[in-house]
Amino acid sequence: MATTEKKIVEEVSGWLRVYDDGSVDRTWTGPPEVKFMSDPVPAHEEFVDGVAVKDVVIDAKFGLRVRIYVPEPENDEGKLPIILHFPGGGFCISQADWFMYYSVYTRLARLARAIVVSVFLRLAPEHRLPAACDDGYSALMWLRDLAAGEAGEALFSDADFKRVFLIGDSSGGNIVYQVAARAGEVDLSPLRLAGAIPVHPGFVRSVRSKSELEQPESPFLTLDMVDKFLGLALPIGSNKDHPITCPMGDAAPKIETMNLPPFLYCVAEFDLIKDTEMEFYEVMKKANKDATLFISSGVGHSFYLNKLAVDMDPTTGAETDKLFKGISEFIKNH
Repeated sequence: MATTEKKIVEEVSGWLRVYDDGSVDRTWTGPPEVKFMSDPVPAHEEFVDGVAVKDVVIDAKFGLRVRIYVPEPENDEGKLPIILHFPGGGFCISQADWFMYYSVYTRLARLARAIVVSVFLRLAPEHRLPAACDDGYSALMWLRDLAAGEAGEALFSDADFKRVFLIGDSSGGNIVYQVAARAGEVDLSPLRLAGAIPVHPGFVRSVRSKSELEQPESPFLTLDMVDKFLGLALPIGSNKDHPITCPMGDAAPKIETMNLPPFLYCVAEFDLIKDTEMEFYEVMKKANKDATLFISSGVGHSFYLNKLAVDMDPTTGAETDKLFKGISEFIKNH
């Protein structure tokens, strides 16, 4: 009996292929010299360059896992804040153990003197939204259980559960806002959400913005990626005006009524979706929310995740240093 070859029904910029039988292939097919950034890095419980890394299952029923980064103790340091990280990738690609996240979050754990918890999110199209937002919220609830002593994890013996921060890049920034909004409706004690840091969040509208039409595309964001990833990730029948991708739109809950922590809101000058990101920031300010704008000059979307550019391009390297310093200062001051 002859087998029919499965056909590609959707392909996204070298990152992703969806087949007619519903299967998904995330093997990188773009330039081989950048493949290393999506290679997984094994956990190591011994300190390497001042940071230990452990992967932990936090919900056996759903197989939800996190990667924990712990900086090597320093003398008389006191308790360490916790940074809860949600990876980007248009809700469709990327994992917490990718090299590009490993290089960023080992560095931030050292610099900010913080414990970083990075979530292995469920990916679309197999798990459409709000699955990834639910995973982010579940991870925060797990931290609350740890704070209450209901779950044991030795790595948190020096953790300050009164200073928990949410951070996420690109679509992970969308999850930061969704989790912060949900957290504002419940009693998190004894945990306290001290701040939220969306970095170049994937806030868009169904109508193209001026920056989408005029800004240069980058390996980390093209119009093809914006359209196709969100088409695969949003609930069937939704468009980009959905509250998760357009929280400043008419379909979204009003920000005025939200109980939100202080925000460090990070935007890049040459980001393709800068205009709609700024639209959300203006709505935050109009609603009298505590939101500090941090603009990176001369760079594009998620520039600091591009290890090649960080190491080779002086502007990218300098702006990455400034961004990490800004994030560390925000954490120190809250």
